[in-house]
Amino acid sequence: MTEASSQIRQMMQDIGARARIASRAMARASGEQKNQALLHIAKIVRERAAQIAAVNQKDIERAQKNGLDAAFIDRLTLTPKAIETMSLGLEQIVSLADPIGKITPLQKQASGIEIGQMRVPLGVIGIIYESRPNVTIDAAALCLKSGNAVILRGGSEAIDSNTMLAGIIQEGLAAAGLPKDAVQVITTTDRAAVGEMITMTQFIDVIVPRGGKSLIARLMSEARVPMIKHLDGICHTYIDAEADLAMAVKVCDNAKTQRYAPCNAMETLLVNQEIAPKVLPSLCKIYQDKGVELRVDSKTRATLEQNGFQNLVDATEEDWQTEYLAPILSIKTVADMDEAMDHIERYGSKHTDAIITNNQANANRFLREVDSASVMVNASTRFADGFEYGLGAEIGISNDKLHARGPVGLDGLTSLKYVVMGHGEIRT
Repeated sequence: MTEASSQIRQMMQDIGARARIASRAMARASGEQKNQALLHIAKIVRERAAQIAAVNQKDIERAQKNGLDAAFIDRLTLTPKAIETMSLGLEQIVSLADPIGKITPLQKQASGIEIGQMRVPLGVIGIIYESRPNVTIDAAALCLKSGNAVILRGGSEAIDSNTMLAGIIQEGLAAAGLPKDAVQVITTTDRAAVGEMITMTQFIDVIVPRGGKSLIARLMSEARVPMIKHLDGICHTYIDAEADLAMAVKVCDNAKTQRYAPCNAMETLLVNQEIAPKVLPSLCKIYQDKGVELRVDSKTRATLEQNGFQNLVDATEEDWQTEYLAPILSIKTVADMDEAMDHIERYGSKHTDAIITNNQANANRFLREVDSASVMVNASTRFADGFEYGLGAEIGISNDKLHARGPVGLDGLTSLKYVVMGHGEIRT
């Protein structure tokens, strides 16, 4: 081990140990204390909006100098609106019910003891994210509200913004009588810090990665700490033979084109062969008018060419398993719902899948049999989001099956423990 890597290991161990101590104070913090801290942070963010923007400008200039593209710069930029949104987000989290300490109704057993479950914090959460400095505020706020300590490792591109925002958070914590170490930002840009972070099982209880596919893939390969994550958002919509045509067009247009980059945007459209000649021409005209490239199977091509469509691309095996995050859509015509569900099972990422149908029996089958974190009937996949689900906010989306699944809000950052109320009972 080199001297540099030894220093990073020691730094990370120190951060982890302080976070673990702080997590105990956060677990016993009152809801009022946590809300006070969040409101104070919101106030400071507003008061220092100009300073935040000035510091953020340094990160932007450095990114431009390093040749990063416009989309990246956009994610990095804290506009006045984005800064105000951070404050509003903090106030919104304050308005959410505090999940910690809630006990389920007690169930009396034959022995006389009463059993319930209490919601408790996870402990120390590590968040690894790229480019977006607003995540520093958003993620920290959710972790604090749910009674956790958090270690934040943002991208090197946003180091100045993240460091300043972390300082503001710590001021808010101190004002509410909570430990500053409840939120710590890793200030080194050395990638070795991530390697240490994802293996510190003695200090960190769960890792939440927020970033691109390469980051998630690396963590899946190297992490020893459990993760709340999803790798891909290959979301499907299936238009059933008994779909309402106008609804199908409206919903499928929205699922693809409302925004292209989110992980809940539709990437593959599956259409029943009976309805394909009726729905594909009008829907695909909308797509092409909006500049969406259509990658199609042979049956879809035949239907569209009969209706005068050009500039179609033949879909490859790779297309069915690609998350485009761009104005590109794969389309397949299927014989029936079974073929659609088989396709989703083979190529889907277990994120979000939808059916458009007026047939209740088909809707029920789809809900039961499609094994995804969110399954929808007659709705756009773009609704797979913590805010839209009434969670107030989300730390991310999970397509795993253990602990948390789908959009992860406050409850997803907690666990349950059994509590037993006795009256002197003994086991015989």
